[in-house]
Amino acid sequence: MTRTIVESKTKTAILGFDEPFCVIGERINPTGRKKLAAQLEADDFSTVEKDAVAQVAAGANILDINAGVVYNSNPNPNETEPPLMKKIIELVQGLTDVPLCIDSSVPEALEMGLQIAEGRPLLNSVTGEEERLEFVLPLVKKYNVPVVAISNDDTGISEDPDVRFAVAKKIVERAADFGIPAYDIVVDPLVMPIGAMATAGKQVFTLVRKLREELGVNTTCGASNVSFGLPNRHGINNAFLPMAMGAGMTSAIMNPVALPVTQKKIAEKKAEVEAAGVILPAEMEDEAFVSLFGLGSTLPRPGKEMEAIRAANLLTDNDPHGGAWIHFNKPAGSGGEAGGRGGRRGGRRRSG
Repeated sequence: MTRTIVESKTKTAILGFDEPFCVIGERINPTGRKKLAAQLEADDFSTVEKDAVAQVAAGANILDINAGVVYNSNPNPNETEPPLMKKIIELVQGLTDVPLCIDSSVPEALEMGLQIAEGRPLLNSVTGEEERLEFVLPLVKKYNVPVVAISNDDTGISEDPDVRFAVAKKIVERAADFGIPAYDIVVDPLVMPIGAMATAGKQVFTLVRKLREELGVNTTCGASNVSFGLPNRHGINNAFLPMAMGAGMTSAIMNPVALPVTQKKIAEKKAEVEAAGVILPAEMEDEAFVSLFGLGSTLPRPGKEMEAIRAANLLTDNDPHGGAWIHFNKPAGSGGEAGGRGGRRGGRRRSG
């Protein structure tokens, strides 16, 4: 069976058809996060620190590291991104021992990440574009690392799943020319938003099965893409992930953390409750309040998507004796993930 090995200095994460689903935490990424981007430009890494710790506590097996900030002071990412990638990786490696996924569109940043990362990181990513193939595949071979292969090429992203399969096949074949085995290729078949394409879910399930059966590769995706633009995105994601797992998907780049309830939300709810004539104890703490009224928690905790993944692992017999599910559902403070502790990270090392 195909197994993709990703390692830190001390931990191993395995992507495989008979392995628990691998969660790649996506939060260390300034894309679309103006506050984080401004912090990084100001040399403030406090949010990176919080996101790294919170994602591991929520059960992330691998952390994606993206340094793609366009500085106001210097808009050239070829100059700014490599040193920033170095800083972030060194910081994260000092906080946690989970393996890393080095994520960049800047070639020099990718290589900087490979030089700094301990162990055997996952490289994110290569596409079917000729220029990208010619640069990234030699790096993959040189550093002996696995790589995410995204199913688009010089023509862009096709809505036809057969075209996306053909691009993935091309990348696998070109990688083989460099002596890179298929088990070190993790294909991202590109999940389309279901709100824009009604067949997007069915397409990706069919494509994942074909990638597994015909190319024998592990797969990943940006899990939240499927629900983009729709209400109750978590509800859609919670259904999508187990279905994708059933089709053969072995990992996802996603947010494993349910974000804390904000003070603004707490204040709004308290005003609503008081307007209804409910008198709250003056000494009631915020955590007790949000728990009482079903708002969530004031602390980062595993998201509902993690619950769906753990349940699917149990149902597909990738959770021996239900140990991970039981651990996940321990009450807060008893050592389970529900109490903010880390989940299964890494695993036993096997050859591909």
